[in-house]
Amino acid sequence: MSKVLLGFLVLAAIFGFWGVSSYNKLVQLDQAVQAQWSQVENVYQRRADLVPNLVETVKGAAKFEKDTFTQVAQARASVGAVQGNTSPNDAAAVNRFKDAQDQLTSALSKLMVVVERYPDLKATQAFRDLQVQLEGTENRIAVERMRFTQAAQAFNNARNTFPRNIIATAFGSKFAEKAYFKAQAGAETAPRVQF
Repeated sequence: MSKVLLGFLVLAAIFGFWGVSSYNKLVQLDQAVQAQWSQVENVYQRRADLVPNLVETVKGAAKFEKDTFTQVAQARASVGAVQGNTSPNDAAAVNRFKDAQDQLTSALSKLMVVVERYPDLKATQAFRDLQVQLEGTENRIAVERMRFTQAAQAFNNARNTFPRNIIATAFGSKFAEKAYFKAQAGAETAPRVQF
């Protein structure tokens, strides 16, 4: 009888150790996703912070482009409204965040078209400096989004593989599947450039 009891205790200890180890691994991967999401928000905030300087620089040369400036300001405001309220655990919130960022990207593209009409503006050092900073920030955004996707993928792989999925399911939404960034609609079609 005592050997059977000892066998059950050993089995319980093994399953207990496995459960704690699985839980700790999920926590570690979840924290990696959260940290990487913060970095994504950080680089998007950097871009949002550059926008007013860029707009003011362009405004000086392009006084008659009020609609474009209004669109940029509205897009930046919508980014501010969703930023900080987004969790990588909520796919809908990630999509709202991405949509707001896509609006800002579109507005900035329109602003750059305005800039093309003013060659003197493109020649100023202040504008060139801001444009370089914005390009660098866009590159940082791409890198951080890629790193976030990798962290989310590592978490989702660990969460969804057997037998760790048992632990993830037991803790419900604490270990919810992480959302991925999805490409903007129409991104699969190359833009047409006409001169």
